[in-house]
Amino acid sequence: MNFDDNIDRRGTHCSKWDMMEPLYGLSSDDALPMWVADMDFRPPAAVQEALERMLRHGIYGYFGDERAYREAICWWMANRHGWQLDPATIFTTHGLVNGTALCVDTWTEPGDAVAVMTPVYHAFARVVRAAGREVRELPLVLEDGRYRMDFDGWNDRMTGREKMLILCSPHNPGGRVWTLEELRGVADFAARHNLILVSDEIHQDLVFPGQRHIPMTIAAPEAVERLVMMTASTKTFNIAGAHIGNVIIADEKLKNAFARRHLALGISPNSFGMHMVTAAYSPEGAAWLDGLVRYLDNNRKAFDAGIATIPGLRSMPLEATYLAWVDGSGAGLSSQEFIMRVEKDARIATNHGHTFGLGGDGFLRFNFACSRAMIDEAVTRLKSVFSDLQ
Repeated sequence: MNFDDNIDRRGTHCSKWDMMEPLYGLSSDDALPMWVADMDFRPPAAVQEALERMLRHGIYGYFGDERAYREAICWWMANRHGWQLDPATIFTTHGLVNGTALCVDTWTEPGDAVAVMTPVYHAFARVVRAAGREVRELPLVLEDGRYRMDFDGWNDRMTGREKMLILCSPHNPGGRVWTLEELRGVADFAARHNLILVSDEIHQDLVFPGQRHIPMTIAAPEAVERLVMMTASTKTFNIAGAHIGNVIIADEKLKNAFARRHLALGISPNSFGMHMVTAAYSPEGAAWLDGLVRYLDNNRKAFDAGIATIPGLRSMPLEATYLAWVDGSGAGLSSQEFIMRVEKDARIATNHGHTFGLGGDGFLRFNFACSRAMIDEAVTRLKSVFSDLQ
């Protein structure tokens, strides 16, 4: 796979490119889309071939016999993450935002609170509030340029109405790969406050050299009676449009409760996604991923080096994900001025930090899962629009 291929996604109903104008007022003719968290790369050839076999067959009926699909997930988790799981514990959902919503629906009631560690992926709060639940924000502490957990401070924010804690591991947008000690601390916190612990590990495969992701179920096996694992191939292989993810539950009581809601809401798999996942979770997919991570790591280094030359801007050192978290608070600008320079002057669409909750104001999130040429262009534009700070 040549990740430098310039694939034109404009006019293909691509959210990342085709929604820039209606949402940001930026034309895809000259603006750079660095907001939506998908990649400008084709997936492994095995995924394309699986879809081509479906097209040649030409009949698109209901998907049945999930054995190969489940075995592929089990193989991947065992080989990439040292996680031995039972295929009978796997539920398929329409992506992990849907999986999060199902968890909220299963284990909380309207008026309950759901705890999240902010700043964090904005869809968590969106689905929690839409379900009539309260979001309990537990602010991460920014220390020496990276986030750390603050269990003592979080204890003081709890009210007793919280029923669930959602963990983002690795962390989006801060790019932290949580340590074993931190993960065990999360499990202890959930037990202390009697919370269902939902661990969203969608970025588990996008970890940079020198780091190792630890699945929560391995970090804290004693948490099984309250633990819900969520994984997906969609970020890893750039197949987010398949809207497919997995909720994995080992505890029998929790599994039965989720199964009832899953059945009651009529959740059934997308056959295209099932074939894509089965093909991706393979030795060929693993080799493709290794190449991808090397490419993303070089993009990360190039983007961070460019940001480091601009006084007052700082890119958080990433351990995982392809999402740079840039702090503009040192530039002497208001959050809105920071946004305007990047979007209106540099013509780069980004995610605004305040949407990620407490602690996010003053930051912008940049997606660098694109060609190196786009990274270089983005850096050139940013240096230009902040040249008065030199």
